[in-house]
Amino acid sequence: MTINPVGWFEIYVDDMARAKKFYEAVFQVKLERLNAPTPEMWAFPMNPERMGTSGALVHMKGFSAGRNSVLVYFSCEDCATEQARAIAAGGKLQNQKMSIGQYGYISLVYDTEGNMIGLHSMK
Repeated sequence: MTINPVGWFEIYVDDMARAKKFYEAVFQVKLERLNAPTPEMWAFPMNPERMGTSGALVHMKGFSAGRNSVLVYFSCEDCATEQARAIAAGGKLQNQKMSIGQYGYISLVYDTEGNMIGLHSMK
């Protein structure tokens, strides 16, 4: 494979305003509305000069939140920080920050829509 294995992600939501507020609070970012008539999409900021990818929150009629078994991990400076923000923003804790050995640390939380997301950091 000559490219990064992930090129984009989408997190499906039932209540866009609630989900947008949650993700902006947890990651301290401003999501940007994509110019697509349907479905409604709000993208995470992206820096094309850095590793990784971007994605969006999506509200699509007929596809409710929490139905897919793909887990997206967000890169963090210290995943304990975003873990605390997720809980404060109305999310729920699945697994608190734990070591994954030489690969750093992870935490698993649920957003306000019932989607589980991963948080990853090296410290």
